[in-house]
Amino acid sequence: MNLKKLKTITFMAFAILVSIPTMGQDLLANQAPIDRKMKAVDSVAFRQLLQTESTELPGADLYQDWDNRYVSKVSGILPEEFRIDLRGFHMPTPSRVVTSNFGARWGRQHKGLDIKVYIGDTIRAAFAGKVRIVRYEPHGYGKYVVIRHDNGLETVYGHMSAQLVRENQEVRSGEVIGLGGNTGRSTGSHLHFETRLCGVALNPALMFDFKNQDVVADYYTFRKSTYESESAQATRLRGVGGTATAPAEPRTRTEVAAVTPAPRQKNTVANENVRFHKVAKGETLYSIARKRNTSVDNLCKLNHIGKNFRLTPGQVLKYN
Repeated sequence: MNLKKLKTITFMAFAILVSIPTMGQDLLANQAPIDRKMKAVDSVAFRQLLQTESTELPGADLYQDWDNRYVSKVSGILPEEFRIDLRGFHMPTPSRVVTSNFGARWGRQHKGLDIKVYIGDTIRAAFAGKVRIVRYEPHGYGKYVVIRHDNGLETVYGHMSAQLVRENQEVRSGEVIGLGGNTGRSTGSHLHFETRLCGVALNPALMFDFKNQDVVADYYTFRKSTYESESAQATRLRGVGGTATAPAEPRTRTEVAAVTPAPRQKNTVANENVRFHKVAKGETLYSIARKRNTSVDNLCKLNHIGKNFRLTPGQVLKYN
């Protein structure tokens, strides 16, 4: 190899070695804007995630701890104002009959709504949440369940014949949690339904319209300053004898009679021969008449309905 070729190779090698750091710096320089963009994207995504969680779990900061003993004594302070998300609800029962209002009753405060159900009727969770209490109180709620929900509310389901969930269980909206009953301090089979915020009972009629099987709006904003007047108005609209905002389904004579609960009597044998049929999905007056060995005319007469009356699953009819 001559001297000229050796000088050429040496120069090329030196040039390559010198250029390597520069190439690395160019790569880093080109990568820097990308890194900054990704960091900005990650930051925005993180803030959006926090905002979403805050929006979806507005009740997370209302309570400081978890207590499986008391319905009303909870570690939370009732805020001056709080927005409750009612979306994603499920009516706890398909019954449209309110038998007792929220408020003063028989010299004491009635802290929920009583809804007519029959023993064994399905009771469902009003919202998704976590079961806080499953207990039996013989001189009060009877067999009852309390669920804490992500929207800040707690719902109470009392006087059930059976509880089908356990404490600390996660439940979905509409999931079966128990069966209707007449346990505890009760004057007939019904569901005692409460809505509480930080342990304070709020009128369920402010949020739930049982006659129309719906909530009153997507959101309810609780305000201490206007709560009393709003509660009274809700009772007038959606309580016993109230005027529903839309036509409610016609009631059978049995349902109408159930609006005013009768005092419990011992050793009663009245109406022991009256028999009832609970309507199943797909049944008609004609199929029920065949099943119960009676006639459509007799069913209509006993229940004060017409032959074209629209039946709904869960409805109870007399058949003799």
